[in-house]
Amino acid sequence: MGKRKQMTLKFYQNLGKLFYAVAAVDKNVEAVEFAKLKELVKKQWLNLDTIEDTFGSDAAFQIEIVFDWLNTQGNLNAKSCFDDFIAYKNKQNHLFTDTVKHLILKTAHAIAASFSGINKSELIFLANLDRELKNT
Repeated sequence: MGKRKQMTLKFYQNLGKLFYAVAAVDKNVEAVEFAKLKELVKKQWLNLDTIEDTFGSDAAFQIEIVFDWLNTQGNLNAKSCFDDFIAYKNKQNHLFTDTVKHLILKTAHAIAASFSGINKSELIFLANLDRELKNT
């Protein structure tokens, strides 16, 4: 019997790690990057499924919650967050449909471009993300 393609809180939490890594890869997370993430969660991620957290909120808000928590910690690096996301993706690759992968890339690019365009470290990061998602 195949695995069901049902998103979980852990799925969204790992996306929060990934999108934090996009913003933090240049060692500086800007407020505009978080604002762009919040905008995209509301416009695109909330419509992905109907999963809710224990408080009855849409599970997609976990993306924002994890991003914000990681940002307040200040000592976590982008590489470890990216590696955590990739490890999760490799274990749960059935969740990463073409639609989900496209949405991930679209969100990551928008976050990277939201502050002064895409810099070299963000460009390398996005290329690595694209490569990893193609391996799903």
